[in-house]
Amino acid sequence: MQYPTNKRIAVAMSGGVDSSVTAALLKNADNDVFGITMSLFEGSVGAVSDAARVAAHLGSDHHVASFEGCFAAEIKSYFVAEYQSGRTPNPCARCNKLVKFGALLDMARELGADYLATGHYARITADSDGVNHLRQAVNLPKDQSYFLFSLTSEQLQQVIFPLGEMRDKGEVRRIAAELGIVVAQKDDSQDICFIPDGDYIGFLERSAVVSTPGDFVFTDGRVIGRHQGIHRYTVGQRRGMGIAWSEPLYVIRIEPANNRVIVGTEGELYQDGFTIDNCNWLQAPLQEGLSCKIRYRHKAVPCSVELLEGGRAQVKFAVREKGVTPGQVAVFYLGDEVIGGGWIE
Repeated sequence: MQYPTNKRIAVAMSGGVDSSVTAALLKNADNDVFGITMSLFEGSVGAVSDAARVAAHLGSDHHVASFEGCFAAEIKSYFVAEYQSGRTPNPCARCNKLVKFGALLDMARELGADYLATGHYARITADSDGVNHLRQAVNLPKDQSYFLFSLTSEQLQQVIFPLGEMRDKGEVRRIAAELGIVVAQKDDSQDICFIPDGDYIGFLERSAVVSTPGDFVFTDGRVIGRHQGIHRYTVGQRRGMGIAWSEPLYVIRIEPANNRVIVGTEGELYQDGFTIDNCNWLQAPLQEGLSCKIRYRHKAVPCSVELLEGGRAQVKFAVREKGVTPGQVAVFYLGDEVIGGGWIE
């Protein structure tokens, strides 16, 4: 694996094994490495402490970025507002855009860093003319390129993902153990870092979201039950509705204006396409062979893209697909390269 040498590199250190090995690999490549740990919410103390211990073990400086205010305004408030609007948020993608590769990258530059490195599983490759390309990780089950679609061409020149070439997570843990890193066997982080118990409904209701009951409505217009608040449901959801029916029912769409949850059969989830907004394109999207992922664990499927005005685009599936969820991210690939993406309307 090729890393920069003799550079000053900031590493986003979360206190986990991935970012710790990232720092160690770059340190061992004769770089001036220092860590920055983001303090984002109450409960970040453990991450700060673990990252500081790793930095001390590596003989690197360690800084704490107090981003609680930024995180509360840009991520937590967004998360709550999206559910209140009947949409399903993607806080990780938004955090990467506004916090990790926004505020944190700015701080790294202010501290004199040539690059910001993170423990993301993704790759950046460069053409002979110096143009950088964002690509999937070698370890596809861990690939996180989906969450990085909003990076700009300029940012791709300033960030490094050393774990992108790793073949499996076991290799990362082996390196950590060999280097004596104290967090070598630490568990992986949660999907939503600020909801460690996974109870997002509880988080929303503690955040002043009121559970307002309303109607479950079948797609033919019949009222077939009562729900306990639209924030409890997402498109494609099957369980937790408590409706007795002759076949499985799924959430087809959510109508916040009249506080209704529309439900139907699985076949009614399938769509020919959808629109996206707030698009970011790293390469021109109008190419043959394009595929898209409409959620992180979704297998990329063939599609076409037509650009619209105002940073929007129309997406057409080659074959009807189910589970298109407003508020989520659609990311487009040409082979293993990220072409761009946008937010599903």
